[in-house]
Amino acid sequence: MDVIQWQRQHRDHQASMFREGFLDDQFIQLQKLQDETSPDFVIEVITMFFEDSENLINNMKRALEQTPVDFRQVDAHVHQYKGSSASVGAARVKNVCATFRNFCDAQNLEGCVRCLQQLQHEYSLLKSNLQHLFGLQEQIQAAGGSIPTIE
Repeated sequence: MDVIQWQRQHRDHQASMFREGFLDDQFIQLQKLQDETSPDFVIEVITMFFEDSENLINNMKRALEQTPVDFRQVDAHVHQYKGSSASVGAARVKNVCATFRNFCDAQNLEGCVRCLQQLQHEYSLLKSNLQHLFGLQEQIQAAGGSIPTIE
């Protein structure tokens, strides 16, 4: 494949992530902060988000397994995850967090467990989609091309 095909794949994949609601405009704002002085800025921020996500999801899981469940503690983890997902433009993850917080407020364990499962699923889909996008970026850059941007 050549650079133009990879750039087209990159543009199409990123557009589909917006269309399917994985990402919102905050992701574009993040991309705008990247420049020649910090060419890996987005990848670095998203990598930190992935690490935080794993930790927060594990913390939520452990908190929901406690007896009795401390719903305030669960909610604190969910609130933190909602904020970090919003800051990188992870729209579907952020939306599940909003629903999850409602179940925490209602102290509905079954609803919380379902939301945690949905959160794990959405996070997994987001991570694989972003890893694919970053893989395309690496191929484009290795071939001397520039990364297409969405305005």
